[in-house]
Amino acid sequence: MEVFRFENQSFYLLFSIIPVLVLIYSFSSYSKKKKLNKFASKLVFSKITSGISKYKSFSKFLLVIIAISSLILAIMNPQIGSKLEEVKREGIEIMIAIDVSNSMLAEDIKPNRLESAKQAINNLINKLYNDKIGIILFAGDSFLQLPLTTDYSAAKLLLSTVSTELIPTQGTAIGSAIQLAMDSFTEESKTGKALIIITDGENHEDDALTIAKEANEKGITITTIGMGTEEGAPIPLFRNGQRYDFIKDREGNTVVTKLDAAMLSQIASSANGGFLRASNAGVDLKEIIDEMQDLEKETFESKVFTDYEDRFQIFLAICLFLLVIEFFISNRENKFLKKVFSFGDAKWYFY
Repeated sequence: MEVFRFENQSFYLLFSIIPVLVLIYSFSSYSKKKKLNKFASKLVFSKITSGISKYKSFSKFLLVIIAISSLILAIMNPQIGSKLEEVKREGIEIMIAIDVSNSMLAEDIKPNRLESAKQAINNLINKLYNDKIGIILFAGDSFLQLPLTTDYSAAKLLLSTVSTELIPTQGTAIGSAIQLAMDSFTEESKTGKALIIITDGENHEDDALTIAKEANEKGITITTIGMGTEEGAPIPLFRNGQRYDFIKDREGNTVVTKLDAAMLSQIASSANGGFLRASNAGVDLKEIIDEMQDLEKETFESKVFTDYEDRFQIFLAICLFLLVIEFFISNRENKFLKKVFSFGDAKWYFY
């Protein structure tokens, strides 16, 4: 059994260089062609460029782009886990329930409520060590996206895919999420159990308070994090990634979604937990982490990879190989290759 990971994941931002280089190349090619057409007629231009390949310049650029991409992958250092060991851990069970209803797209918390929630959860995962974590998504219904696990990489990967499109049924069924969490914790385990609910709390559709009290009787502590402001904000509509309007009611008025802080505070209080309010500065996780430290921990066995083998050499070799090829490709046409690799209208870019 092997697992794949990048040692330096943060360097993926270097890939933003690629579209910039493509734009520079496109503009440079267009500008060069425009200047030549300005100072030479088409007949003179064809004679000047006679023998110069129309395709090699693009081919050389393509090789450089692929080489740079390979270099970035080498810097990120792909690794393969090869040694799996069973270790003993002592921790608690944490279930995170994330509201993915459309109201979570409101932008009173920047960049929006849902993205801010995902950032807070990612920061929380970074502070965990031995605890098990699971993820529940809910709107008008709820489902278990990630069962309890100590695989924090998997948790982050699944977290990155969370969106409002994952549950078609709209609403905010907090009670449904609490019930699913109760069913998802390890039965008959004495370890501490914490449920963190991240939502705006608006338009709750079930008796969340009663279900929260039932959860507390089973030893589950519930912490609620309120996303949004009490002043509220409109819910944007998107088409092809661009905002084009806001959700409106039947009378044509723009719907404003507001944080229901009172309800979220009651839910937390009924399960011996606390209520936190998010802001544009983020969510203060210290209080949540301190509360979880007081929960009873249990020792359990878990299989983890303890040894990883580097694979950056492969991508570094690809980068160097492509750069060498690019260096030896001239801009002149190769008449022999042109005859060999031209089949009707087909073109071979390296002649």
